[in-house]
Amino acid sequence: MSGIYIHIPFCKQACHYCDFHFSTSMKKKDEMVLALAKEIQMRKNELLECARSDKEVVETIYFGGGTPSILEIADLRLLIDTVFKNYNVVENPEITIEANPDDLISNVLSSRVQSRDFYQDYRALGINRLSIGIQSFFEDDLKLMNRAHNSAEAKKCLEIATQYFDNISIDLIYGVPGMSNKKWLKNIETALSFNVPHISSYALTVEPKTALHSFIQKGIIPKPDDEVAQEHFNLLVDKLEENGFIHYELSNFGKENYFSKNNSSYWLGKKYIGIGPSAHSYNGISRSWNVTNNSLYLKSLAQNKLPSETEILTKTDRYNEYVMTGLRTIWGVSLDKIEKEFGKSYLDYLNQQAAKYIDDHLLFVDNNVLRTTKNGKFLSDGIASDLFLLNLE
Repeated sequence: MSGIYIHIPFCKQACHYCDFHFSTSMKKKDEMVLALAKEIQMRKNELLECARSDKEVVETIYFGGGTPSILEIADLRLLIDTVFKNYNVVENPEITIEANPDDLISNVLSSRVQSRDFYQDYRALGINRLSIGIQSFFEDDLKLMNRAHNSAEAKKCLEIATQYFDNISIDLIYGVPGMSNKKWLKNIETALSFNVPHISSYALTVEPKTALHSFIQKGIIPKPDDEVAQEHFNLLVDKLEENGFIHYELSNFGKENYFSKNNSSYWLGKKYIGIGPSAHSYNGISRSWNVTNNSLYLKSLAQNKLPSETEILTKTDRYNEYVMTGLRTIWGVSLDKIEKEFGKSYLDYLNQQAAKYIDDHLLFVDNNVLRTTKNGKFLSDGIASDLFLLNLE
């Protein structure tokens, strides 16, 4: 099984914390949609070239960004139809669109479309999963992040969306400066009140060259506190597990049968093709990435060229990636797989590096699978980096 990720590089405005690739100018939106469709078509044989048979199939289609909900129904239809025309797609693929509350509300409240028609249009396209960027239900948090929606829109969009979609994920951000434990719990409880089956939650991080980084440097906004973020994380885990969610990946919580198939494929090492500016692809042997520039991307596609670079992964690269992704998930790192795919020297190194974390009750081995303990979950990325093998081949 494989997946297709389609990056929509447009947003209404820039969130202060975001370092993803996007443009706030929509002038080239139509040209971009046609270029995305062209790249989808040009790359139709990639999955077959790296497969052992002609039966490589696409299981998931994911619209990320940027803000995919900016696109009109006709744009989405063109892109989805292009995938189906050029790839072998399973009968009922998971098709996800990332959406912002303000887009869902503005579309629904517009005089041109009723809520029932709007959501039925999504469903008619085959979209069966919404990933809604709520981030917070509090006005002051949303203003600090420079989100385009307000608290009322966050709640209203969920009130409407849950009438038409069963498979909904929402994003929440914790560790926001000034956010108390009580306030964070209220965020979680508000999310739970809408009975969504999936929640993705991330610590507010300060990325270079973002507005948030600049504001912190100037003393306008205090720096996020790591200890507060860890407290919020622990509260999140406890609260969601109490309510029947499975903590299946560091930042992702789903009810049974509602794990993100798209995201799970990344963590399980499945192949995927990334379409659009800045999008990454992986085929098990190499990783490639498209140019992070809308104009250069459009120019290359106009010349029938793929604007990408490729890196062949060494055995050490693949080992490091497996350790990183494995420790973030409930599936852990199989010690049998390490020995079978990488060799005994890699297994010995991993056991040696992991020993201190096992002694500190941050890692444990169960059925020959290395996993993080509850206390180790929040620290999994840092632990994984210490298990990496650095003497690259």
